[in-house]
Amino acid sequence: MQRLKSIMFAGTASDVGKSLINTGFCRIFKQDGYHPAPFKAQNMSLNSYATPDGFEIGRAQAVQAEACGIPCSTDMNPVLLKPTSDKASQVVLLGKPVGSQSAYDYFMGNNKQELFAASKAAYDRLHEQHNPVVMEGAGSISELNLKHRDITNMRMALHANADVYLVADIDRGGVFASVYGTIALLTPEEKQLIKGIIINKFRGDARLFESGRTMIEELCGVPVVGVVPYRKDIYIEEEDSVGLEHKHNKLASGKVNVAVVLLNRISNFTDFNVLERDERVHLFYSNNPADIEKADIIIIPGSKNTIADLIDIKNNGVAKAIVQAHKNNKTVIGICGGYQMMGTVVEDPYHVEGAIESMPGLGILPVSTVLTEEKITEQCQFHYKGQSAVCEGYEIHMGLTSTSGEARPLNKTLNDNADGYRLTDNCWGTYIHGILDNATVVDDLLKDHTTQSSGAPFDYLAFKEEQYDKLAQHLREHIDMAYIYGQLKTQS
Repeated sequence: MQRLKSIMFAGTASDVGKSLINTGFCRIFKQDGYHPAPFKAQNMSLNSYATPDGFEIGRAQAVQAEACGIPCSTDMNPVLLKPTSDKASQVVLLGKPVGSQSAYDYFMGNNKQELFAASKAAYDRLHEQHNPVVMEGAGSISELNLKHRDITNMRMALHANADVYLVADIDRGGVFASVYGTIALLTPEEKQLIKGIIINKFRGDARLFESGRTMIEELCGVPVVGVVPYRKDIYIEEEDSVGLEHKHNKLASGKVNVAVVLLNRISNFTDFNVLERDERVHLFYSNNPADIEKADIIIIPGSKNTIADLIDIKNNGVAKAIVQAHKNNKTVIGICGGYQMMGTVVEDPYHVEGAIESMPGLGILPVSTVLTEEKITEQCQFHYKGQSAVCEGYEIHMGLTSTSGEARPLNKTLNDNADGYRLTDNCWGTYIHGILDNATVVDDLLKDHTTQSSGAPFDYLAFKEEQYDKLAQHLREHIDMAYIYGQLKTQS
């Protein structure tokens, strides 16, 4: 295939749809016979994923790699920031944590040169092996007070000599000012990289925007290459937890009501995507004690700061509701940080999460956790509850959990490691993310709450493939692909 230039989808702001468009183009290039790879120099997210070689990257880039049909790697997301509080984040460099920093120290400190050098090297390695590299920006590309330290947007685009397409969200309003202002604040060198504008999340008849399209092109001197309608029927894994509290937040009759505890620092909520699509289930997120206590199944999810979230749920009454539901023989399970919370105590002697060195847990499981400085990140295959089926998942956690009594592991990995604790059939904890992606586990979880069988097991991988194809087709229908290919094939 002809060598293409790299392409970047940058934004006028956060949450304009860059990740989705990036994912769609990853699939388009794969469909068209190229060998693409995604790249985002710096990502900030609590949704992360373990690479096949045991490192950690942002979930969005793992999803984009899946759309490309390739395994994910740390070169696709060399810098990952995982917020631990409103003002601080754990910094993950090339898949391994290198410490925690306040936002001020991170963005104002001198370490960005090292991170930028590592990011450029990661991009260069991808560029050697893939065609094209599909790059994603972060937030706005015209944050003047941060631009000279920014390692994700135009500085990276200049390094890659990438074609940049500016994505704007018309649904939030102010699209003329946001597009014009964003481009006006770029340097002449940066403006030369802007090849087009994509108006995203359009609702209604796009013909009504024809005059607006012309006005934007005249104002900015850059073509509008697409007006992409808003679609609710394409399901791609989300990166941010914003809006989870509004997701199916009412109890439903005739289905198994599954409450996921809405933690302030919830991580890896993609663990529940498969369960959400099960026709037997009504899944919702809540921090309302009354709703949680009424649910049939309560799941305590992962957390980026277990102790802080444990304190929060004790203060807001959710902890009491979980314990009472357990006493009422409701099903209660915990995943990763949620598993740690279900024990008797969480200790932090090395101040991994903060100043608090010890916090009593919910006391549901007879296990205790010590948070460690070393992070475990690995993909795994395992047998659930001694069953013969081989299940798959991944671990990302800092902590060792043990019991002083009899070992009652929930899972046994294929390399003979024990995982989790099984108190009863309807009360257990595990460190394995993605455990609910396995039909064996879901059927067992639901068996005491419904007489319905699953029928044909839900094939999540096939479902995701179908969604990537739908997204690609949607973008092809509303974006001038001939123009984009024409630009990518023009080598400077």
